Amino acid sequence: MTGFALAILPLVITPGASLTLLIRHVTEGGRRRAVPVVLGTATGLYTHAALAVAGLSALVMGSETAFTVVRVAGACYLIGLGAWTWWSAGRSRRPAGRGQRWRSAYPQALFANLLNPKAASVFLTLIPQFLSPERPLAGQILALATVQIVMVSLWLTAWALLLPRTAARPGGERLRRTVGRIAGAMLIGLGGWGLISG
Repeated sequence: MTGFALAILPLVITPGASLTLLIRHVTEGGRRRAVPVVLGTATGLYTHAALAVAGLSALVMGSETAFTVVRVAGACYLIGLGAWTWWSAGRSRRPAGRGQRWRSAYPQALFANLLNPKAASVFLTLIPQFLSPERPLAGQILALATVQIVMVSLWLTAWALLLPRTAARPGGERLRRTVGRIAGAMLIGLGGWGLISG
């Protein structure tokens, strides 16, 4: 477990869609908005783990066409989400209810993770190096996925604790819009990189 944790650490702390979404939601609505982002990310990682156990991830990664479809779909999702984030950052904000915040942040984090073929590749390239053929593979994969999820959750939570809620401060509305537009640009950039790096 320790070896896997050290191997996965660089991937955990590399900025990506989950961190970008967390920064946007926390600066906009406070630290509680981190919870659905973290849970959406965790759900996505457990889904990848379940697909790896079922062999579907291997099928996608083994087929160039299937991999390309997932990569392009994920990139287009991030670009669309980034464009929406940029556009919505300029709109006036009305207080959102708790349910509305969850309906927004959780699926955004979930699909940003599900449609990321690099997240799936972890379970097919890195995790197999830490599996023992003498023990049931499903349990090992889920255990290693749990290690990754705990690390990602701690990393995102640390960011959430460091980030201020800008909207509640003097001049915070302007800062909120700036952060929203930066987050939108980052998501568009991540999506664009996904399109050209395949």
